[in-house]
Amino acid sequence: MVDASVIGCGHMGSALVKGLSQTGRHSVTACDIDEQALEDVSEYCTRTTTDLATTTEADVVFVVVKPDLTAEIVADLDLSAEQTLVSIAAGVSMDVLKNQTDANIVRVMPNLAAENGHMAAAVSGELGDDVRELLNDVGVFVEIDEAQMDIATAVNGSGPAFVFYLLKAMASAGVDSGLPPEDARILAAQTFKGAAETVLRSDREIEELVDAVCSPKGTTIEGMEVLWDSDVEETIGNAVTAAEHRATELADKVDNE
Repeated sequence: MVDASVIGCGHMGSALVKGLSQTGRHSVTACDIDEQALEDVSEYCTRTTTDLATTTEADVVFVVVKPDLTAEIVADLDLSAEQTLVSIAAGVSMDVLKNQTDANIVRVMPNLAAENGHMAAAVSGELGDDVRELLNDVGVFVEIDEAQMDIATAVNGSGPAFVFYLLKAMASAGVDSGLPPEDARILAAQTFKGAAETVLRSDREIEELVDAVCSPKGTTIEGMEVLWDSDVEETIGNAVTAAEHRATELADKVDNE
């Protein structure tokens, strides 16, 4: 069992609290100044508090607040070198936080799928067994150099919104051609889920998987011809690049403050 605290119970913080609760193996303290936010997660954690000092009793402390508040919150935490601070703040480097705490610092860019145990996360820093256990319990993570964190923020941090957008487009096309809305939603969502699982479990390149679905003169290849002739790949790339640039802007802003 790992004793952890989560400071900030907005969308991402509450997703972590709920995800960690699924194992039933961890003691989780949720902290927020918003009483309603604490009430919303109360059934998923060991205790709730509005007192920052209470969170410092944990072995691992997640700080899940807005980037411009992160350094200030960390400075208010009295943590020792034996504890681990996990920062989930776009654009806030570990160097910035090292000036605010004695704790070991780990930087994580997760996403909201932590709530159901399917998070994709990028991680930088020295991971101890406790942090590895916690992250494994809410999904999958890859360890990267911190210099790559801006692009990771765009790919897996912002990525779910891009996927939701594409999923909605597919479901809407189904509705436009006569499928009931709920049926179209289920079929599109499960198709994305199944395709993603196939990629994760297969050694084949994604292009090979596309070819595997495309029978000569079949339905799929007709649709793929439309995609291949479009600029959709470029547009998605531009969306990821825009998110990456914004992450870099946030980092520059924090560094110059």
